[in-house]
Amino acid sequence: MPTTTVPTSTELNQSDLNLANPFADAQETDQAKPVPVQPKNTSSIFIDPTSRPTMVGPDKILYDFNYGCRVELPTLAKGKKWKVRYTDMVTSNIIFEAESTGGSYQSTKLYFVPLKIEVWKNDEKVFTHELCLKDRLVQVQIPVGTLGDVIAWFPYVDLFQKKHGCKLVCTISELARPLFEGVYPNIEFASQETALPMQKDFYASYRLGLYFDDWNCRHQPVDFRYVGLHKTAAYILDVEPIELPPKLDIANAERAVKEPYVCIAVQSSTQCKYWNNPYGWHEIVKWLNEAGYRVLCIDREPVWGQSSSWNYIPNGAEDMTGAKPLLERAALLKHADFFIGLSSGLAWLAWAAGTPTVMISGFTHPNNEFQTPYRVFNHHTCNSCWNDPKQIFDHLDFMWCPRHKGTDRQFECTRLITVDHVKSLIRKIPSFTKKVSIEKDSIIKNSLKLQE
Repeated sequence: MPTTTVPTSTELNQSDLNLANPFADAQETDQAKPVPVQPKNTSSIFIDPTSRPTMVGPDKILYDFNYGCRVELPTLAKGKKWKVRYTDMVTSNIIFEAESTGGSYQSTKLYFVPLKIEVWKNDEKVFTHELCLKDRLVQVQIPVGTLGDVIAWFPYVDLFQKKHGCKLVCTISELARPLFEGVYPNIEFASQETALPMQKDFYASYRLGLYFDDWNCRHQPVDFRYVGLHKTAAYILDVEPIELPPKLDIANAERAVKEPYVCIAVQSSTQCKYWNNPYGWHEIVKWLNEAGYRVLCIDREPVWGQSSSWNYIPNGAEDMTGAKPLLERAALLKHADFFIGLSSGLAWLAWAAGTPTVMISGFTHPNNEFQTPYRVFNHHTCNSCWNDPKQIFDHLDFMWCPRHKGTDRQFECTRLITVDHVKSLIRKIPSFTKKVSIEKDSIIKNSLKLQE
């Protein structure tokens, strides 16, 4: 199939490659403009690649695919020149082409793109390399700090390794690592500290993240707000965006609570994520207690908030809060009849543990999270601001409500989610239906015995 050069008038050729040419006599083509070779790091939570490409080609050409496709060409004598070309092997588009006496080139697109590198020296082709990850040492970085993101993205890291057959190293939080390490022997797990000296050996590296202001789609091929929190990883890594939970190392976890129980998590990182109905949790916990359930609150903190806004463990719930190991939390969730929570990490953990999950959220659209038949969402209120590209989430504003902050409509997305709405979905959970049916039969039998 013949290749097609992308027209120079498109935005792609103006910004698709970062070119830094330190040589004064370098020739610039109309398909690229000189810019710094190392784009500004989007966040310190990632490890930067080595300053120069890690792979060595002929004629002292250096190349790799660490944080974009990088090529370094040595300086030629005056009157001689290099030509370098990047081609997308799937679309057959020539993404970039330039001539110079030497320099460093780095693609602007930093997610997985199947590129072919071609280099000419004085019009003679001296180097061709097609990206191929098979048996190569490859890194995928998952930023530390948030539980939900790690659980949402990890299944696509596994798909990526199996698709390419690479020697995959995944940098991941030490807190989340025990969840996966025992059940994913095909992946090497590393902390940022242990991965740092490995950077010189990586053939390719990719970064998973939520890029809120990536308007030119440099870090992600599609805005995560359109495809969902979890599936953005699939698009970054170019694997099938199917929804599947990760495996957790809890196959042999024994039941720790004898009585029927439900787990709940009521805390979150910002107030918009809470169930802001002032009577919501109180009524639900009371109702579950009356149905014969122990209600275990498994948040990290029993009280959380900022300034004048504080949220407390619901009355009637048992306090099992604390910084417990995640495997312990997952084991507890595995044996729960169901889980009730917010759009938060513990909801993702419950989903991964195979527990029926009732998720209460209004600031996110339902396609932002995993599919659950017990998703509580009110279409009659303002909603889904998180998935609106016009509203950039402010991580530092605990009271973030971009459309109605300071008005009587603030947080209406969950404040107007009723207790009856939540109950109606809980009643659809098979384990709850069975439990209530057993309780009714027991009451009837006891009544008959009293009559005798």
